[in-house]
Formats: sequence, C-alpha cells, structure tokens
Amino acid sequence: MKNKWLQIALSVLSLGLAVLLVVYLPQIVQALTGKPVSWGEIGRVFGTLDAGEITLMAGLWLLSLLAYTFVLTNSLPGLNNLQGLALNAAGSAVSNLLPFGGAVGVALSWAMTKGWGFTSRAFVVMTLVSGVWNTLFRFILPAVGIIALLMAGQAPNATVAKAGWTGAISILVLCVVVAVALYWERAALWLGKGIDAVTRLLRLRFHASEAFHRLRADTAGVVRTRWAGLSLGMVFFLGFQWAIMAVCLQVTGAWPGLAQSIAVFALSRVLTSALITPSGAGIMEGGVVVLLTTAFGVAAAPATAAALLFGFWTYTIEIPFGGLALGAWALLRRRNGRNAGAEPPSAISKATQ
Repeated sequence: MKNKWLQIALSVLSLGLAVLLVVYLPQIVQALTGKPVSWGEIGRVFGTLDAGEITLMAGLWLLSLLAYTFVLTNSLPGLNNLQGLALNAAGSAVSNLLPFGGAVGVALSWAMTKGWGFTSRAFVVMTLVSGVWNTLFRFILPAVGIIALLMAGQAPNATVAKAGWTGAISILVLCVVVAVALYWERAALWLGKGIDAVTRLLRLRFHASEAFHRLRADTAGVVRTRWAGLSLGMVFFLGFQWAIMAVCLQVTGAWPGLAQSIAVFALSRVLTSALITPSGAGIMEGGVVVLLTTAFGVAAAPATAAALLFGFWTYTIEIPFGGLALGAWALLRRRNGRNAGAEPPSAISKATQ
C-alpha cells in the first residue's frame, strides 16, 4: 500500500511538473535564451493555422501510428494491424500519464494480448524485440542528426566537424554490431567477449555478456526472420514523425532548413527519455525551442509554437486516442465474454472438440 500511494504521489508530482513546464515555457525560454516571448505572441502564431494544415498533420500522425503497428506485428507473429494499433495507443496513453508508465503499459499490453489468445512467452518476446529495436533507433537518431548538420556545413570549424563525424560513425557502428550480433551467433560470441573485457576493465562485478546472450536466446527466432519488417516499421514510423515536425516548423514560420529540422527532430526524440515527466513532456518542448533559437536563429515565438504543436501531435493527442482504444477493447472483451457465457454447453463442447 505504501508503494502504491508513493507511486500515485510521484505520478501527480510528475504530471504537475509537466504542466508547470508548459505553462511557464515562455519564461523558461527567456531565461535560457534571453529572447522574450509571450503566450499572446504564441497564440497569434497558432491563429494563422488553417484547416488544411491541421488535416495534413492529423493524417501524418495517423500514418505514424499505422507504421508502428508493423513493428508490433513483426515482434508478435499472429498479431494483426488493428490489434497492434489498439496495443500501441493504449500503452502510449498510460506511458504519457505516468512518469514510469512503461511498467504499467507493459502490464496492460500483456492483458490485452492474453485476451487475444497469445501466450505469455510470445508477449515477452514481443516486448524484448520491440524494445531492442526502439533502443537501437533511439541511438541511431542522434547520429543521423549530427551527420545531417555536418553535411549542411553547420560545423563551426574543422576540429568540431572531425569530432562530429567520429562520434556519429562510432554510434552507427555500435548499433550495427549489436544488430548483427542479435542475428549471427558468431558475432554474438565476439560481442560477448568484448563486453566482458569492458566489464573487467571497469572492475564491475557482473557478467554483462550473460544478460546479452539470454536476450539473444529469447529473441533470436523473431530477429532472424523478421528483422527487415521491424526495421522498415521503425524507419517509416520515425519518418512520419519527422514529417509532422517538418510541417509544424513550416506552418509556424520556424523552418530552419532540412538538415536542421532533422537535428531538431533527433533531439526531441532523445528528450522524451527524460523520466522526470511522463514521456519528457515539457522538457522536450523546452529543448526544441532552445536549439531552434540559439543554434539556428529562429525567432522565439514561432519556435515555441512549433515545439508545442509537435508536442501535441506526439504526446497530448495520444492520451484521449489511447483511452478510446482501451475503452473499445474493454467493451469488445465484455461483449465476447457475454456471448461465450450465453452459448449453450453443447455448442461449446462441439467447438472445442
């Protein structure tokens, strides 16, 4: 009970902090950048949006949700796209409401998949595989953002450019090594030895390679046969989310350039990992505004409006949408239960023969 009330208290505090960060975002922006902005200026930017632009953003948002269902259907063979959509929406709604909502979202997803007839073992594999692919692409995104800026000539000097290329390529190589090791047994053995060498160097008292080999054993079957579908699902999911960011920047007058928009998007996705607020709400918007205004010279009002608009399409709207998906699932589950209870015993016995 104490843990329950502690979790509730932390959730309330976390949500409250997220709300405060958004409400006082203009003051935070001015404190961090020295550029004054008010809600009146932000509201005037929002007032320039038309129905066509809103419809376009809504369409891209729906496409991003659909794209992610392919990550889930490839992680859990037998899951269809409609079920994947409901699973993603309901899990996202819970995660967006709680600071550590991932655990609650996993429990909810387990209940939903169990209701559809999937085993606990299949659900565990799905959670591991989708989690690994999300983590890999979360590492890849900053590297892509750095490379985009370097190719656009945004590095201030040759030394910074060299460091940027080295860091970005190192991140990509590491992700490739991990992905190959998950697919190829010999590569997994090499990586395991490398991990053990690092742990010995750092004088850590656990064998990280054992955890990696257990992870590989649990996910090898799905990864070996469905890695392409998993990767394409993530690419299209993130691609549509970047498109939402691009439209938000364009319609608010905050467009900094193609390479710069990729870097801003990469930063926004990294900041969603800040667990102090649910899905980094408030922190993501502040980071995006700071990058746009200080690094790319965008005016404070358009930058803040773009960040808030993007936060709406990638965070806020998922809460009511996920609630609707969860309600529909619960309603259908209850109705199916009633139908099963009303079915004559003879019919039930015949169906199970």
